[in-house]
Amino acid sequence: MGLKGKLVASIEVKCEGHSIHDIVHTNTHHLPNIIPGVLNHFEIHEGETIKVGSVVSWKFNQDGKEMLLKEKIESIDLEKKSTTWKVIGGNMLELYDSFTIITSSEHQWTTVTLMYEKKIENTPEPLTLLGCFHYWTQGY
Repeated sequence: MGLKGKLVASIEVKCEGHSIHDIVHTNTHHLPNIIPGVLNHFEIHEGETIKVGSVVSWKFNQDGKEMLLKEKIESIDLEKKSTTWKVIGGNMLELYDSFTIITSSEHQWTTVTLMYEKKIENTPEPLTLLGCFHYWTQGY
């Protein structure tokens, strides 16, 4: 039916990718201060700061509307500087049956992969969310 999709964006960063990976893993609570106007809130619901099994939520602006993503961290590969986040709640699940975000960093590159399954065929591609990641990494 063509309801499954995958978007991948690799963005060159000035710093080495480990800096972005470190921010996501150790200073996640600072992200709303780093990208105000895009990311409004970060909260840990279960577990610790970015550990496998932790449940976290993000409030962010998308097309002028505040959105909520509640995610469970499925895997972390410190060697590859990769994290897999499965969306388990929030606005995205109103449009998609499943949604997974994979972030990874290598040398001067940070990559974001969005894998999703749309509820209905005319659901838009999540390009705005991909744009949020691009905006966030521009300063690095």
